[in-house]
Amino acid sequence: QVQLIESGGGLVQPGGSLRLSCAASGSASYINTMGWYRQAPGKQRELVADITSSGGTNYVDSVKGRFTISRDNAKNTVYLQMNSLEPEDTAVYYCNAPRVLSTGHWYFDLWGQGTLVTVSS
Repeated sequence: QVQLIESGGGLVQPGGSLRLSCAASGSASYINTMGWYRQAPGKQRELVADITSSGGTNYVDSVKGRFTISRDNAKNTVYLQMNSLEPEDTAVYYCNAPRVLSTGHWYFDLWGQGTLVTVSS
């Protein structure tokens, strides 16, 4: 069984920075795209950024220039560096992996438990 374990959320003042991490537990041998989504109170979940296994990235317009997604394939871990945080970034952030290969089995549409990011003075 493969799980996505997130860490790094918390409370930060506007203009501050946080780094989120998401590690795939278990013996994952291949993960293609990994992504970060967020859901603010009363809003739908939205894609924040994703990254392919070869390093190609995609960002929602509202975070371009402020957030950076990266991954360490050897550690099956994806990161989200968030700078210049704004109150509008307040949300629960979720890690997602659409396809994971582990011990000869494919796992589909895996989600982390979510980590709360609060941007407030």
